[in-house]
Amino acid sequence: MTLILVAMWSGGCGQSRIDNAFAKMDDRAVTGSTPLAQAGGPAPTEADLAFARNAASDVLTKGDNDSSQPWQNPETGARGSVTPLAHAYLSDGRTCRDFLASYVNGRNESWLQGAACQTGHGRWEIHTLKSWTRG
Repeated sequence: MTLILVAMWSGGCGQSRIDNAFAKMDDRAVTGSTPLAQAGGPAPTEADLAFARNAASDVLTKGDNDSSQPWQNPETGARGSVTPLAHAYLSDGRTCRDFLASYVNGRNESWLQGAACQTGHGRWEIHTLKSWTRG
């Protein structure tokens, strides 16, 4: 599914941002105590999100355009993968990149869209992580 979404985006108009690439984004960013609403399934725990953020930072650090980084939380059984989208862009003088992450817990699956920017030390800091819903 991730490859299909990446392929759909890649065939688009070549924007450097994914703001308009998907049907509808939930405006609620995922932060420390704001759980994502899941349609019929459990919301990701903060620990699940920490694993997803770490995977996002890892895959963005590698810099590959066609790669994904799996993640799994052994305590909750939640898992998924993170795939960078588009090319890097500048925001406030920093190199940034958007990504899509899957979240699977049991038989429930959902998607998260995020953005990260490089820090002075070369690591990627996740700035936004939002639920993605089909419009």
